[in-house]
Amino acid sequence: MAAPCLLNVWKAGDCGGKEQWSRKRQSEAFTPTDSSLTCYVMWVAMEGQNVSFPNTFVLLGFSDLPWLEMPLFAVLLVSFIFTVIGNSSILFLSLVDPRLRTPMYFFLDNLSVLDLCVTYTIVPQLLINLWGPEKTIASWSCMAQAYLYQWMGGTECALLAVMALDRYVAICFPLQYVLIMHLWACVWLATVCWALGLANSLIQTTLTLYLTLCAKNTLDHFFCEVPALIKLACGDTTMNDLSLALGAIPFAIVSPLTVLTSYTFIARAVLKLPSAKGRRKAFSTCSSHLLVVTIFFGPAMYTYLQPPGNNTQSKFLSFFYCVFTPMLNPLIYTLRNKDVKEAWRRILSSQGRRKSLKAR
Repeated sequence: MAAPCLLNVWKAGDCGGKEQWSRKRQSEAFTPTDSSLTCYVMWVAMEGQNVSFPNTFVLLGFSDLPWLEMPLFAVLLVSFIFTVIGNSSILFLSLVDPRLRTPMYFFLDNLSVLDLCVTYTIVPQLLINLWGPEKTIASWSCMAQAYLYQWMGGTECALLAVMALDRYVAICFPLQYVLIMHLWACVWLATVCWALGLANSLIQTTLTLYLTLCAKNTLDHFFCEVPALIKLACGDTTMNDLSLALGAIPFAIVSPLTVLTSYTFIARAVLKLPSAKGRRKAFSTCSSHLLVVTIFFGPAMYTYLQPPGNNTQSKFLSFFYCVFTPMLNPLIYTLRNKDVKEAWRRILSSQGRRKSLKAR
């Protein structure tokens, strides 16, 4: 039963009957206006509903293209398997082969961990939603997705910039490389990347939790993302929009500029090398990372620069960014890297020798 003071305010505000608001809430087109927002919030409170966040969210995903859901499910399942195998294999190689315990592969291990985290955060829920008619996700799971995705995305932006700096030091200062990029310097740089991503996630997602969603729970996306959750708010989102804009500066502006500046100096240094063989070797060292950077920042920037109304294209770009990028990263570093190929050959040949000795 509602408190008497709440009922008095309800009557004084000339809000009408509660049945009228029940019928309005059932209408999908209903959105509270400034004049009706007070009455709506009081109705929700008297009905015992959560004004801030509902218990579940509906992820529309690709439901507007039902014929595409099963093909997407098959593609997603295959890419999920390849992503897990590829990134896990890089981590395995770095652990068992001492020759891969270098700064470059230390940062590559961090990148593989990030790709696995992004994959496990988004893909399992997306597979469930594509397979069945239910497109729902629990509120706590939605918030976990938002926190983790924001954390991993920011960390990966910073890490790719650090990896570009590592290549810059390796090519422009080869004699001092071991002294500059020693173990604790690498650990400190990686820790800063993870800490920056975590701080950004805590700020952005926690601010989103304080928004009033007015019991709206339908996200026109295939996972819970902070910008998509902000769109559900029926109150003022100026603080959230400002926070997102300021938070994007170190990750969406400083990181790409750091990569661009590093590779500008790298290109100048490589072109000054006297031998063509030295130039080819230097370019091949950087080509894998440069390709990964292009695949990561390209779709991400294009997605967030799209106009708000172009939801379908944005979803497909996000799908590529969240699903295919983590799968392509280990493939690029494996197929284009001689060190990784040789590490696999050494491991497979040692296994073959062990089997032959056992057979004897």
